[in-house]
Amino acid sequence: MKRAGIFGRLAMVVAVLMAVILPLSASADESKPLKIAYSDWPGWVAWEIAIKKGWFKEEGVDVEFLWFDYVPSMDAYAAGKVDAVCMTNGDALVTGGVDGGKRSVAIIINDFSNGNDMLVTRPGITDLKQLKGKKVGAELGFVAHLLAITALESVGLSADDVAWVNVPTDETPQVLASGDVDAVAAWQPSSGAALKNVNGAKALFTSASAPGIIYDMLCVSPESLEARRADWLKVVKVWYRVVDYLKDEDNWDDALDILSKRVGVKPAEYEPFFDGTYILPLDEVVKVWEKADGLKSIYGSTDFVNAFNVSQDVYGSKLDVSKYLDPSLTMAVVKSKK
Repeated sequence: MKRAGIFGRLAMVVAVLMAVILPLSASADESKPLKIAYSDWPGWVAWEIAIKKGWFKEEGVDVEFLWFDYVPSMDAYAAGKVDAVCMTNGDALVTGGVDGGKRSVAIIINDFSNGNDMLVTRPGITDLKQLKGKKVGAELGFVAHLLAITALESVGLSADDVAWVNVPTDETPQVLASGDVDAVAAWQPSSGAALKNVNGAKALFTSASAPGIIYDMLCVSPESLEARRADWLKVVKVWYRVVDYLKDEDNWDDALDILSKRVGVKPAEYEPFFDGTYILPLDEVVKVWEKADGLKSIYGSTDFVNAFNVSQDVYGSKLDVSKYLDPSLTMAVVKSKK
């Protein structure tokens, strides 16, 4: 399940250069489908329900979903190969904030991570305070790193109290098992593999400990949103049909079957991953869209990540997060249901 962290900054630079060479996707051409890049995260795999059931056709919008690993999905967006991409709020800022990057506008908040992202410690470390002076492995500068720092701060430690080791997320289970680090920060399935493969390992802090630190979104190019706003509104409507479907327990077996097939695992194996993701229903997401400080607001959460990105020299100065967020289509769906 590859959703967060963009260790491949070089890949992003290459994608930006490609954007200069390759033509932009024809987002303004209503005769062509909206192209959406999605990847392996439960709140995005959930789109598969609408795809399989033909709900986009019923809504009257032509959409083509393109399956990628997470980093290549953002590369494709930066290169103009797709009209939209599924990203975290922090990674949307990175994609738009790096030199020559491509800004996006989030029109849907699918979910927040509710336990899938973890700080996992080696055997013998049972308290976060024991990490002082120890080595922590994470994909530095991105969301796993942010989660680890948040964990440290929750017990009065700072980022300077540990020695950081830059580790690609999919390598964190092996690195923890090797004894080269005392803890790793990762997301599922890497975090789960670290717990499973290292006897005595413990998840001492997860995204469930800081709900709202990681929001997962559908991010659209400003050009496509302006040119085909009515079509994007239909996409938002379909999403909340998916959410309603997932809320009905009678549909759960069918939903798990669809989701698990997309990623090639058994339904029973996939269910725990989905449990660590909190899909936001329409009545709750309205509150998340409100401008406020703190992690319960998408604005507050994104401001938090914005400051982190600057502190890590991902980009030079804070971005205007309001340019990356547009609640109006969601609010239009809310209004239509009253």
